[in-house]
Amino acid sequence: MSGSPRPLFGRSGPKMTPDRIAFAGIFVVTGLGLLTIGATLPVLPKYVTGPIGGGDVAVGVVTGAFAATGLLFRPIGGAFADARGRKPVVVVGALLTALSGLLLFIPAGIGGLVITRLFLGAGEGMVYTAGAAWIVDMAPAHRRGRVIGLYGLAIWGGLSLGPPIGDLILRTSSFEMVWAFAAAAPLAGALIATRIPENYAPAALAKPISLGQRARALIARESLAPGLALALTVVGYATLAAFIVLHLDARGIGHGALVFATFAVTVVTVRLLGGGLPDRYGGARTAAVAGLVQAGGLFLVAAAHSLPVALIGAAAMGGGFALLFPSLALIVVDAVPDDRRGAAMGTFTAFFDVGMGVGAPLAGVAA
Repeated sequence: MSGSPRPLFGRSGPKMTPDRIAFAGIFVVTGLGLLTIGATLPVLPKYVTGPIGGGDVAVGVVTGAFAATGLLFRPIGGAFADARGRKPVVVVGALLTALSGLLLFIPAGIGGLVITRLFLGAGEGMVYTAGAAWIVDMAPAHRRGRVIGLYGLAIWGGLSLGPPIGDLILRTSSFEMVWAFAAAAPLAGALIATRIPENYAPAALAKPISLGQRARALIARESLAPGLALALTVVGYATLAAFIVLHLDARGIGHGALVFATFAVTVVTVRLLGGGLPDRYGGARTAAVAGLVQAGGLFLVAAAHSLPVALIGAAAMGGGFALLFPSLALIVVDAVPDDRRGAAMGTFTAFFDVGMGVGAPLAGVAA
């Protein structure tokens, strides 16, 4: 007998019902973990080149190290979320993220910083993957796409608010206070997660599972095609993030930060106002249209010789990108039973890291 969550989000009305409170709690827990990533992004380079005495290569290695364990622990966290429940994985992931902040207090050089980032990647990968399965458990089938899209905004919130928070703490205090914030935020998330009710009940095993079966359970085949599509989508985003300023400066247009901000604001706006489109028209159809819109927007940005054209292209990219993730995720969750949802989301979201990892380097080669 498979684990069977009780559908939530089925009621309407202005009141904060238990399911909405639970969703808000999971959203906050995930966002607090992403705040740790965001807050340390502008601070670590200064710490590496300052007190540590490292160079640009060391900055790159330290900053990007968390992506390796993030990629690895998304499917691992998803599989454990299926076998043990969503809440335990979210709590453990949040505690690992908090530990990464505490380890920053130990003066262990570049190697020590890399280790802290590896813990950070593992924790964030577990929290987001198990959290995604958790919120889908609470959503009825006809609202899954919208709920997935809203949950994804936790990433945008954490990565958008984190850098200015980290920079402000550093300017008004010290590196140590940034590390304290990086530990306290996910620790608060872990405490919140322990108070959120879980409706998913892991299935009881009829017989022991071999190590080979456990390894195969980490990867959900149903997620491979949508995941590859997600990776290709993220390549476009990574290209924009890495090269928009250089591209527009080379054209004499400038205002690269404004163009990227237009993209980001459009993502949030479309998620909030159009998040129900994948549920209404289907994940595959919405993803196909959104992919064409994003590609068209990227073409406009590439061809732009004026700021208005670049802004229109960025807005189109944002609109397409906003709908692609929930549309593709909807294809995934609709293709697997409840007790494989964590592994499916873990496999799927790992492709986001793949797209980010190869996107900017490939764009650099093409440039």
